Amino acid sequence: MLPTLFIPHGGGPWPFMDKAFGPPGMWDGLRAFLSGLAASLPARPKAVLAISAHWETPRPAVDTDAAPAMLYDYYGFPEHTYRLEYPAPGAPQLAGRVRDLLAKAALPCDGVTGRGFDHGVFIPFMLIYPQADMPILQMSLQKHASVAEHLAIGRALAPLREEGVLIVGSGMSYHNLREFFSPSDAAREPAAQFDDWLSRAIEAAPREREAALIDWRKAPGAKQSHPTPEHLEPLFVVAGAAGEDVGRRVFSGELAGKPVSGFRFG
Repeated sequence: MLPTLFIPHGGGPWPFMDKAFGPPGMWDGLRAFLSGLAASLPARPKAVLAISAHWETPRPAVDTDAAPAMLYDYYGFPEHTYRLEYPAPGAPQLAGRVRDLLAKAALPCDGVTGRGFDHGVFIPFMLIYPQADMPILQMSLQKHASVAEHLAIGRALAPLREEGVLIVGSGMSYHNLREFFSPSDAAREPAAQFDDWLSRAIEAAPREREAALIDWRKAPGAKQSHPTPEHLEPLFVVAGAAGEDVGRRVFSGELAGKPVSGFRFG
């Protein structure tokens, strides 16, 4: 059975800039983590189901294109980063399987065409599978859905793990762009408090984990770390798909002085 993963995707096209923003070496740890991720798996997946923080729809949706295009949904970066290509194949058959599983759980899911991979998918996967030879199906978050609803979506998708599908949530454990480069303790301390709480929540027993995630807004530093929830919500889906598997932190780094973590279940 393949694990489920929550990965930080970083900021914009950071790995592919001549001079990445931030202090020297800031991105080295995240680059190494993503570049080594494929080798850490127990087997090569047949396909990836990627849930990106950068796609929200009124109800879950999957991109059914056989050859997804590119969606350069970042702004103000060097011109060449809008010509990046990642021609990984889509996974239309997997899209049908996802829709069937969600339908069995009374969770409607739409099929869409013409959207393309957003940077929450193509940027990290250019490091994870640089040969662009892994079929990837991108799935949206459900806009305004509760934590419990996203956990339920994940639980419905759990059978995919035994079918050779790697379920990956792509977001950020810290995402406050207004405070990201602030050097003050007023920004650093809440980020550290929330990262510590989140790691302990993920490593708790499954029932305790879900209860903690449902109440994540009550955690220390939560509001300061996530003024809006979309970059944390992919974690809820992969935690739901984890079932009884215990979670653990598999990446711990700092970006501009803010702790950033990645998690693995199973």
